[in-house]
Amino acid sequence: MVVGRTSHAVLDTQYHLVWAPKDRKWILRGDVLKAVRELFYRVVEDFDFVIEEVEVAKNHGHISLSFPPRYSISQMVGLLKSISASRMFQEHPEVKRELWGGQFWPDEYLARTVGDQVTAEVIKWYIQYHRQEEKSPH
Repeated sequence: MVVGRTSHAVLDTQYHLVWAPKDRKWILRGDVLKAVRELFYRVVEDFDFVIEEVEVAKNHGHISLSFPPRYSISQMVGLLKSISASRMFQEHPEVKRELWGGQFWPDEYLARTVGDQVTAEVIKWYIQYHRQEEKSPH
């Protein structure tokens, strides 16, 4: 897991994202599949995101990445989706014929945080430990 830095913070955040093309169309194949994978890597370079892993299947994609806290999850997903969609339509106009309404990605996505050794249970224990420590006299 990548530990990132900004001018005021040290970060250890990672997210697992999943989304599918509009109407779960099986358009992510051949050159289009390769292009989407490459586009994700090109887009993140402009925004200080770090991709840990990408897998694009025929009808959905998985991305594991970290990004600075100046972005919300919805902003980051919006950037990845909008930029990759517009570039896909520019670089692969044949894709537009398979999609109705000119939308490559739908609004929906799955986002979850990824824990390394700091799991939800560890955080819960840590908070409870400090609650007890603050109540006891020193």
